[in-house]
Amino acid sequence: MDSLITAAARALAAGDLLGVLKRVGLRDDAPALALRGIAMAQLGDFVRAKTLLQSAARAFGSRAAARARCVIAEAEIALVSRDLGWSPKALDAARATLEKHGDWVSVAHARHLEVRRLLLIGRLDEAEHALAGLDPAPFPPASRAAYELVVAGIAMRRVRAKVARAALARAERAAQQAGIAALIAEVESASQVLNTPAARLIARGEERPLLLEDVEALLASKALVVDACRYVVRNANTPVSLARRPVLFRLARALAEAWPKDVSRSDLLARAVRAKHVDESHRARLRVEIGRLRKALRTVADVTATKDGFALVPHNSRDAVVLAMPVEEEHASVLAFLADGESWSSSALALALSASQRTVQRALDELAEAGKVQSIGRARARRWMTPPVAGFTTTLLLPAALPGD
Repeated sequence: MDSLITAAARALAAGDLLGVLKRVGLRDDAPALALRGIAMAQLGDFVRAKTLLQSAARAFGSRAAARARCVIAEAEIALVSRDLGWSPKALDAARATLEKHGDWVSVAHARHLEVRRLLLIGRLDEAEHALAGLDPAPFPPASRAAYELVVAGIAMRRVRAKVARAALARAERAAQQAGIAALIAEVESASQVLNTPAARLIARGEERPLLLEDVEALLASKALVVDACRYVVRNANTPVSLARRPVLFRLARALAEAWPKDVSRSDLLARAVRAKHVDESHRARLRVEIGRLRKALRTVADVTATKDGFALVPHNSRDAVVLAMPVEEEHASVLAFLADGESWSSSALALALSASQRTVQRALDELAEAGKVQSIGRARARRWMTPPVAGFTTTLLLPAALPGD
C-alpha cells in the first residue's frame, strides 16, 4: 500500500474526512475509491458513497476480503440512511469471508451492524442474542464506543436505566479516546435521551413527566400500572397484555385514570366503546366488555359495579396509575421514529412499525398536510424527516400501534 493510501486511512481513522479527500480525491484505484466512499458517507452524501463503494468492490477483483469490507461499508450506509430493506445475507456472507481471512475487527463490526438493525426494528431478543457473541475487549476505541451504544440502546428499550447509563459512560470514554468528533456527538446525543421525559404518569387526576429511571422504579413498585406504552396492565409480578383487545384496554385506562373513584357508564361508553348516540344495545355491549375485562384482569385486579358506573379494585396494590407516552396524538408512533432526526423511507418505517407500507404512507401524507413532517426526493429515493419533537424520547417505550386505533 502506497504512502498516500496509508495517510488517507490514518486520516479516516482520526475522523479527518477532508484529509482523506485531499489525499485520494483524484484517484480511481480500488483502495482510494473505498476510502473516498467511506469519507463521503461520513459527510452525509450516501448516494455518492454507495456508488464509490460499489466501484471499489468491482475494482478489487479477486481480493475477496477487500470486497467484503466494501459490502460491510455499504451495509453501514444503508443502516445510517434508514434503508432497512438491505439483505442481511450479503452482510453474513461478507462476515464469513472476513472470518476466513482472520480480520476479527471487521467481523465484529459486521455483527455490530446486524445488532443495530435488529434494535432499530424492535427485535430485542434477537439483538441481545447476537450481541452476546461479541467480545469488545480487542476492539479499537471507535468500535468499543459503537458496541456500548448498542448495549445502551437495548437497555433503554428494556427500561434498564442504570445499565444504559453505565454503557453510555463507557461509550463516552471510548469515543474520547478515539477522538472522532462525530462519534463523541453521537454518544452525547444518546446520553441526552436519558435526561428527557420517557413517559407521563397519570394518577388521581394529575399527571407528571417521568425519566427512564422513574419508569423503571414504577414498574418495579407495588402499583397496578396500566401501561399505555405497551398496552399491558401489570403489577410488579404479573403482566396482562391487552394489545389485541383495544376496547378492553381503553376501559382499563379510563378506570385507572379515575382511580380510586369510579367512572360513569356514559363516560365509559364515550371513551372505550366510542358510542356517539347511546342506546340499549350500547349499554348491553358495555356490560359484555366489562365482563370480559373483569375476566382478563382477574389475576391483578377486579372491576366492581357502582351506583353510577364501574371502579377498578387492584389486588395487593396500593395505587392504580397510567403510564402514557410523553406525546399522545394521531400517528405518534410514526413521529417517534422520525424524531431521531434521520431521514426515513416509508418502507423502513413500515418495517420498524410492523405495519403495511400503505398504512405508513397514509400517516405520512396526513402529517405532511399538518406541517409536521417533510419529504425529500422522489419515488424510491423519497425520504421523510422532521425536527426533533420537544419532550419526545423517540422509541424508548414505543410499541406497535394498538389494533383498532
